[in-house]
Amino acid sequence: MEIQTIPPFLQYFANIRERTMRVARSLPADKVDWTYAPSKFIAGDLLRHIAVTERYLFAENIQGLPSRYTTHGKELAADHAAILVLMERLHSESMDIFSQLTDANLQEKCLNVSGSEITRWKQLRSMVEHEVHHRGQLYLYLGLLGVAAPPLYGLTSQEVRARGQA
Repeated sequence: MEIQTIPPFLQYFANIRERTMRVARSLPADKVDWTYAPSKFIAGDLLRHIAVTERYLFAENIQGLPSRYTTHGKELAADHAAILVLMERLHSESMDIFSQLTDANLQEKCLNVSGSEITRWKQLRSMVEHEVHHRGQLYLYLGLLGVAAPPLYGLTSQEVRARGQA
């Protein structure tokens, strides 16, 4: 899918982020430091990583600037409430940056984090894929914790199957 204009992309990405935030809000506050194995992302790291990668890697690269991502550690936001605030704040900053792009800018090149040239619209698409990937991990974390996860599009798979049988 080629991104050709900014306003529809901004709405699309806002919807992506709202689905991510529903999952983030579902994480019990006392599980923010939980992980399923040593040396793996703790749940809070995943949430902070989504936030700082969007703002300090993708949004910087889109502007033609190098990545400023240096950490996704607890020093950014230690508890669940602070992490949610961080996610909202950095997303707002990113959306302000993305909203300044013109349709012509989307066809221009920028450098990605590895230093390779990439068309800006492809960099935006990569950002969305990155977030969705980590949102999937969060769903798995919730499942391993026995926490009911919010349905992605409003219905659970069980509800979809039941409607299909009716």
